[in-house]
Amino acid sequence: MIIAVTGLLLSCGNNTKKESEEKASVEEFSEIAKNVVDSHNAKNSLDYKGEYKGKVPTASGEGMIVSITLSDSSFVKKVEYVGKKGGKFEEKGKYTWNAEGNTVILDGIKDAPNKYFVGENTLTQLDMDGNKITGANADMYILKK
Repeated sequence: MIIAVTGLLLSCGNNTKKESEEKASVEEFSEIAKNVVDSHNAKNSLDYKGEYKGKVPTASGEGMIVSITLSDSSFVKKVEYVGKKGGKFEEKGKYTWNAEGNTVILDGIKDAPNKYFVGENTLTQLDMDGNKITGANADMYILKK
């Protein structure tokens, strides 16, 4: 009986030691992870070049079909208003990236949204201030490759 009690006490003591070692390892890893700089972003990690297309809502009417093609540093943006004659427009120009490398800015476009968040095979139109559009129709502002 004494041997069984001694074995039980020793085995419990080892679990406490393992738990404290595991806790220390997790805490050490967390501290190391805080100091790691991750330089990955959409600009250098995604295959973002290509054509993106989608139907975007408008204030009046049935919406518009938007197509944006991104090349090395240039873009072509085509807009077609649904159900309107003569409602096709095309703009070309250069684009730049924001400091974080996750949003392209279509240079030269002033009276329409010109910032698009770059995701995996998507461009998400941002509002005029560069913020994500929220609400029930938020998904309608995502252009897909």
